[in-house]
Amino acid sequence: MEQRTAIVAGATGLVGGHLVDQLLKDDLYEKVILFTRKPFDIQHIKIQQFIVDFERLVPSKLPQRADDVFCALGTTIKKAGSQSAFYKVDHDFVVNMAGYAASIGAVRFLVVSAMGANAQSRIFYNRVKGEMEFAISRSLITEKHIFRPSLILGKRNEFRFGEYVAQKVAGSLAFLFVGPLKKYRPVKAEAIARAMISTARQIQPGVKIHPSDTLLNIKPA
Repeated sequence: MEQRTAIVAGATGLVGGHLVDQLLKDDLYEKVILFTRKPFDIQHIKIQQFIVDFERLVPSKLPQRADDVFCALGTTIKKAGSQSAFYKVDHDFVVNMAGYAASIGAVRFLVVSAMGANAQSRIFYNRVKGEMEFAISRSLITEKHIFRPSLILGKRNEFRFGEYVAQKVAGSLAFLFVGPLKKYRPVKAEAIARAMISTARQIQPGVKIHPSDTLLNIKPA
């Protein structure tokens, strides 16, 4: 099988970090290109790093070829500072990445969204994710994969009190997430990354939505 080149946007985040770790160990990928807003302290023979402005991606100054583009960009309203700033990161930056991916002929675009994403939702967070998904679905990329995890488990670089409490509560009540509640079961970040990479190994044209409760069922290819 011919080796591939992958691009990871959001490599310094929770899911993005696991994506990088797993891609570096995967023999299918000969090059892993990181798009970050600030230098990422990592060294590996496969890695090529670009400091980019996700608001103004200029294809002529960036790699002109990639097979798979993994997007794990995201923030919180508290960290962003306002709803408009949050929208810029979780919608605009992601859509810009998809546009760039299409411009260089990438075969696949795989993005982390969220459970409850709905462009018509009255809940701001869900509406932003839904509008992002709608824009991605219209992009000129052969395969578009949208992953909708529930609460993401894992150790982040920055402390988020609300998320910390939610993880503790969800962990202690994990036995309750069965049957109809299974879709709400928290998912480890490394499992999301593994599902994304495994999905990229398959040929699935069009737009594919991957709900939270199916992520653990996606086994390494």
